[in-house]
Amino acid sequence: MKIFGHPMSTCTRRVLMTLAEKQAKYDFVTLDFSKGEHKAADNLTRQPFGQIPSLTDGDFTLFESRAMARYIDEVVPGQALTPKAPKERALMEQWISVEMEHYNPCVSTIVYNEIFVKMFGGAADPAKVDEAKKKLGPVMAVLDKHLAKGPHFVGDQFSIADICYMPYTEYAMGTSAKDILLGHASFAAWWKRVSERPTWKQIAAGK
Repeated sequence: MKIFGHPMSTCTRRVLMTLAEKQAKYDFVTLDFSKGEHKAADNLTRQPFGQIPSLTDGDFTLFESRAMARYIDEVVPGQALTPKAPKERALMEQWISVEMEHYNPCVSTIVYNEIFVKMFGGAADPAKVDEAKKKLGPVMAVLDKHLAKGPHFVGDQFSIADICYMPYTEYAMGTSAKDILLGHASFAAWWKRVSERPTWKQIAAGK
């Protein structure tokens, strides 16, 4: 299996974390954004939107990080990251959808403006950051209430749902969103728990 991406990319980190948890063997190809390698013709054959990451497994090609995580979990032997029971599996999918539709838009806006825009010499848009924070509050209330019921998004099992939230949460801890996130005790306890996993420490270090 070969992964094409960048170790600092949030979407790539979802995939790398899944691979790390599965203790999978794979080849990693770094694509350099500064050189436009994600828009190069060979990458467009794998990822038609010119984004990252993507994977090849023999003659099979796949893109979109959440789909990639599900595929890796199914085809690579090892500890399952997807519950077997239909109800628990449905709950995992539910919280992945919440991450994608509610959590990610808010947090990614803040991270983009306060980290990535500045990284490339641009200026943050305070209005967009403020709007994202206002939307984030109610989302966090929902997440916090749910995480008060158990250590992970699907009870006792660390799953792909947890992995999906981790990359942007890591970056958010370096932004003004940190106080909002850690102001919710159950979410803060969840983050402390998952961010201390040896696999995540390795991914977050960009290794």
